[in-house]
Amino acid sequence: MRIALCQLDMVWDDKSANKDRILSLMDRLSPAPAMDWLIFPEMTLSGFSMNAQRASLDETDIGFFADLARRHRTCISFGGVQQGRNNLVTMDASGKIFSVYSKIHLYSFGGEDKTYQPGSKPERFVVCNMRVVPAVCFDLRFPYLFWNEAPRTDLFVVIASWPARRSEHWMRLLQARAIENQCYVVGVNRTGRDPLLEYSGNSMIFDPLGKTVLDCKDAEGVFVASLDVNAELVAKTRVRFPFLKDRLPAFSFS
Repeated sequence: MRIALCQLDMVWDDKSANKDRILSLMDRLSPAPAMDWLIFPEMTLSGFSMNAQRASLDETDIGFFADLARRHRTCISFGGVQQGRNNLVTMDASGKIFSVYSKIHLYSFGGEDKTYQPGSKPERFVVCNMRVVPAVCFDLRFPYLFWNEAPRTDLFVVIASWPARRSEHWMRLLQARAIENQCYVVGVNRTGRDPLLEYSGNSMIFDPLGKTVLDCKDAEGVFVASLDVNAELVAKTRVRFPFLKDRLPAFSFS
């Protein structure tokens, strides 16, 4: 599977401007590379906004991503608010939504819990025979979410608006989730600034041994992994190092 990460410098609370920016970044891909899955950061069209009205996705916004999926013949994952929840939405290459995950751990330090409702359970889906579990930003700090799902997961994807001042936490936690769960971890973060914070990007893909597959550093753009991401490496790693069987089931979701 070829994975593409869109590291976006979002225009604050301006969905129209961010759609134009995305189209501009995609147009720079000439010729367009083959990609099976294109992933965008958290709250893709607004930035990490506590203005629920401006961050909420309407039919036109969903249509924008559906057109993008059809044009590039790729699955797409993007972020936005739906029914008062901070969601990660995934659609197939025909533009049909087949997965919606609601962020479980809301960022109370930034007031997110006062504006949005938390999700209540993990989500799972399959892309190119890869078993995927999605997460959103602050979820990354809670390893039990990943531990519980690991035996049934080949890849975790985390979309985020993670500030530059804590970029080391972002990168190290992504790598740690890959190593401890022996699977791929994909992290997609924004770049640029909003009225409060600066963002350094650092979107990355790690393999099941924690090795770097893709590092987007701090530049805005669409970056395609040069190495194939496949479930076989996950299976081989877990056979060679059968560590998951020693894990104690300390936490569970109802």
